[in-house]
Amino acid sequence: MKRKKDITSYFYKKKTQNGADIETESDDGGERAEEEQVESATEGESGDMGDVDFQREGPEQQRETDEDPEGEEAETEIEAECETQTENICASTSTGPSDISKGKQDPPMQPDLKIFPRTLMGDRRRSFKAAWYHIHPWLEYSKQLDSAYCYACRHFSPPNSQDTVFDSPVGFKNWKKACYKTGGFALHARSERHKQAMVTWRDYQRAAAANATLANALNKEHNRQINENRAYIKTIGEVLLLTATQNMAQRGHDESADSDNKGNFKAILDTIANHDRAVKKRLTSIHNAKYTSKMIQNEVLGCLADMVRTEITEEVKNSEVFSIIADETKDVKKKEQISIVLRYYYSGAIQESFLHFESTEKLDAAGLSEKIIQILENHGLEYKKNLVGQAYDGASVMSGKHSGVQARIRERAKYAFYIHCTAHCLNLVLVDTVKAIPEVEEFFYLLEKLYVFTSGSAVHPKWLAIQREMYKGAPRELQRLSDTRWACRFIALRNIMDRLPALKRLLQEIAQERNGEKSVEARGLLAQIDFEFTVHLVTLRKVFGETKLLSDMLQSSTLDISKAVDLVDALVKTLNDFRQESFFDDVWDEVLNVFEQCDPTPPAAKRQKTLSSKLSQHCVLTTLGQRESERDKDGFRTNFFYPVIDLMLSELQRRFSSKNCEIMNSIPALNPQKDTFLKEKDLFSFAQLYDSNIDDLGHELHQFKRILERKIQAGMQRPSSTVQLVQFIEPYKEVFFELYRLCKIAVAIPVSTAACERSFSTLKLVKTYLRSTMNDDRLSNLGVLSIESRRAKALSLDSFVDRFARNHQNRRIQLL
Repeated sequence: MKRKKDITSYFYKKKTQNGADIETESDDGGERAEEEQVESATEGESGDMGDVDFQREGPEQQRETDEDPEGEEAETEIEAECETQTENICASTSTGPSDISKGKQDPPMQPDLKIFPRTLMGDRRRSFKAAWYHIHPWLEYSKQLDSAYCYACRHFSPPNSQDTVFDSPVGFKNWKKACYKTGGFALHARSERHKQAMVTWRDYQRAAAANATLANALNKEHNRQINENRAYIKTIGEVLLLTATQNMAQRGHDESADSDNKGNFKAILDTIANHDRAVKKRLTSIHNAKYTSKMIQNEVLGCLADMVRTEITEEVKNSEVFSIIADETKDVKKKEQISIVLRYYYSGAIQESFLHFESTEKLDAAGLSEKIIQILENHGLEYKKNLVGQAYDGASVMSGKHSGVQARIRERAKYAFYIHCTAHCLNLVLVDTVKAIPEVEEFFYLLEKLYVFTSGSAVHPKWLAIQREMYKGAPRELQRLSDTRWACRFIALRNIMDRLPALKRLLQEIAQERNGEKSVEARGLLAQIDFEFTVHLVTLRKVFGETKLLSDMLQSSTLDISKAVDLVDALVKTLNDFRQESFFDDVWDEVLNVFEQCDPTPPAAKRQKTLSSKLSQHCVLTTLGQRESERDKDGFRTNFFYPVIDLMLSELQRRFSSKNCEIMNSIPALNPQKDTFLKEKDLFSFAQLYDSNIDDLGHELHQFKRILERKIQAGMQRPSSTVQLVQFIEPYKEVFFELYRLCKIAVAIPVSTAACERSFSTLKLVKTYLRSTMNDDRLSNLGVLSIESRRAKALSLDSFVDRFARNHQNRRIQLL
């Protein structure tokens, strides 16, 4: 009885380890290990998986059948008690342990352990053998309970059949009798219930294999159809992307099958169909899923444009700080269109990315500001903290300090400082200069008359013919003047000065034709092209030429506000140099040279004014109503040249004064070319405007100056602009957080609204007279794809098809 108790306690200890590997005791020496190896090698060999399993008798089995009956009785009692204890362990589940198969879809669980747990049975410790898997493929083994199970009987037995130990929760674990010919595995394999389960299992395997083959065939056909559909939608997207980036109209007036002109979109598709059988099959199909309607076009264009907008907004969110640039204009249908452009720093450069066209009916400050805020919110942009600047033109509805658009947006985004477009400011300087000086205003009116005269149907061919005769290269057209076109005045001055001899010859020939109105008009214009006209032409071309260079640079999207201030200062310095007498001497020599090319006769000398004989004995203090124009050098310098220079300098100082914007005094502290570079007083005032941590910024400045000087001494070129400074700090942005943020703000503050003006040029190409009926969404999508064509052409068409499929929800064809 003591032996029985010991074995029972030992077995119980083995079964209460919660699925862990069961501890085993060491054998009684090498003889015991060798004996078990012999036993394992001499056990029965495998039979087939069919109805009956065969097993050959061996010496070990013969020895075991001659065991002492009393020993067998004791072992039977131990086995019964062990099974009782195992049943108590598995009482929480009715399907067996958790580490065997749960259903017929799972394969038999047959772990191959290096050492299986051993249990004392008879005179030795016995365990499960991995070789039994090959003899009986239906076997399953549970490491948790150290038990064997029949996979076939557990999942494929007939209903209401009597359970056996092989499909019970406890399982089979009498390893001593496992290989008996009349018991254990062999006895179970010969049972009728097991044979039926094996047959059912085999049928299930055949059916599963057949179903798998059919499923693979269906899946292959399904994938082929999806790939064909995706390729067709890619073609649709490519054609629409091509027409959008090239500003081509997609639709035709008549797109029916009998139409001779179905529009660019369908015409391109028909051309592709001649070389692509899949496209031709789809277009000639009797089904309706051709995906060429205007609704599908709008969906495709919307998906492509949204992908571009998503890329832009992701860059803005990565950059954190950004500015908005907005302007409005009328399209061909007289609808007011607002253009929204975002300016930010990303990937080592300043970016100005077009975002949206939005039509509006309310042009008051409240309506425009709500539209702008709504657009920012729709694209998920955090404007309350990250919007650091806003740039508009000088219209009062936009720039009003109290109730303008900039003031209303500033109420919601306290860091959004307003910048008046510098290009507009420079243009206003020129306009005010022209209107303030009568001689200049009259001169430009004369240029406008010359433009109108040479553009007439009767005069224009002669104007071109004379130029071809006198000059090489393409003829030039005179420029029409405008108060809003920034470079038109300089171009008008340049073209007339370069073609002045031809212009004078044209007027002389038409004046001699005696052709009624045209001849009279030509004589009137010719009389005004005199020496005074030449002085005005040469002088204004010099002055406006300098402003043209500044105007072009102010329209650059990569220019930062600090550099813009430097350029304006450079223009002021240049105009101050113009006031020197030596410069006017050079201008006067050029005037004489130009006049001689047009008229070899030198200008008439100033006739000495004679007084009446009645006044010969008197002192004359007035001009007596006779005012004559000054034709001498000093007179032109004093009465014309200096007033033009002085007025331009005055207007530049007024419109570009740093006092107009509180951040202008501080931004130069981030310009490496300025004397105030990284000066704490100036930089701290700028940092306070954006609520930076002054203490942290002070520590960062101290460390940054040392690093910058060390890099320069090591051979690095000193940064020449704020943008290059940001590029230098970017690798250390985690260390110099406050300084890096201020630098990004400095370059993100807008300089001009030229990006919006460029978008209006695209608007005129997209919404033309023949395309005036397109809706606002289509116009905005086409505008994004055309203006941001670089991004649009780099889009992944596979991603486009996925996005289109999600939005379209596979209504007619499968794409996913």
